[in-house]
Amino acid sequence: MKLPISLPLRVLVALVSLTSADLSPARADKAVNEQIKRIVNTELASKVGNHGGLAVAVHAAGHTQVFTYGFADQAAQRRMTSDTLFNLASVRKLFEATLVSLGSIRGEFSLDDPASKYVPELTGDYVKRITIGQLATHTSGLLLPTDHPPWPTGSYSLPRFFEALNNWTPGAGVEPGKQRVYTHAGYVLLQLVLERRYGRPIGELISERILQPLGMTETFLPERGPDHQAKLAPDVLARVVQGYDDDGSTIGRPGTQQGYYDFPGTGQMFSSPKDLGIFLAASLDDIVDDPQLREALKMTQRQTFGVSNDFGQAIAWENVHKNGIEVVDKPGGLNNATAYIGLLPQQKMGIVILANRGEFPYEIGRYRVLPELRRLRGQ
Repeated sequence: MKLPISLPLRVLVALVSLTSADLSPARADKAVNEQIKRIVNTELASKVGNHGGLAVAVHAAGHTQVFTYGFADQAAQRRMTSDTLFNLASVRKLFEATLVSLGSIRGEFSLDDPASKYVPELTGDYVKRITIGQLATHTSGLLLPTDHPPWPTGSYSLPRFFEALNNWTPGAGVEPGKQRVYTHAGYVLLQLVLERRYGRPIGELISERILQPLGMTETFLPERGPDHQAKLAPDVLARVVQGYDDDGSTIGRPGTQQGYYDFPGTGQMFSSPKDLGIFLAASLDDIVDDPQLREALKMTQRQTFGVSNDFGQAIAWENVHKNGIEVVDKPGGLNNATAYIGLLPQQKMGIVILANRGEFPYEIGRYRVLPELRRLRGQ
């Protein structure tokens, strides 16, 4: 049995010192692991501190490795494992994005369909013109108070959400499909579109159409119970991390779900490093049995809206073009959790980063780790 290996982000950056291009895959992997172990043993303990921890999944050369370090819960002295469950925050959007792509491929709706076709409560002059594709690519123009500080102090019931959408008016020059504006509210509306189209709760749709076909058994979208706690079976809840602020203070309890929407399906998703490693591999390699799901996972990654020469927007994923490297990634974060998935589609390499603290510097994954992993393999 292979034991979890400790792995800070800067350890991955240090992998560039290896010259593995001339080694066999087995020897190269062993050399990488030895380098990781050496750096972790000499530097990590004194640098990370005494709270929280980190889990990283790396996919390269057709296989995935999971590395863990630190504590899922410092007070309980519960260590991170490949089965530890993390709050994914906005990384959940990748699963709605996959549902959208899959439904489009199967002809169940068009990306050009207005959301109001499936959600007739949308009657406002602006919102009734927004399409499914614009919601999925953050080009709808929507920007509700839940999307930016100062954050609201109350929550949105479903009727109040519809009222806010119908009363919303854009700024000068804002039009559906003409700009990229990141919006949580847009994805909450997208959830409702999917639920109305299929007549099923979003959790069931994600499970039956994505998680089960991929064999992801440790990913959950629970409802919120009292005190904003996720409704999870006791044995599952026992594997959820304690969240921390970036200064080490605890925020909430294991299973706390934050959010401004108080209706079913709007809770946050929980998953393990091992399960997200499956999603990572499925997004990179042609290993998915269902050809339509396989194509949907690829479709979500394709840039649909160019923001600048260096940055573009796909269906939930973001496209980064820098120094000749094409990165497709998605960050997510709360004040007590950080999640990141980054892909190098051309090289079929990628990384998952999960931390149980807020403000973890996921940008290291985008701008340093992935480029160095690419160079490590001699790509």
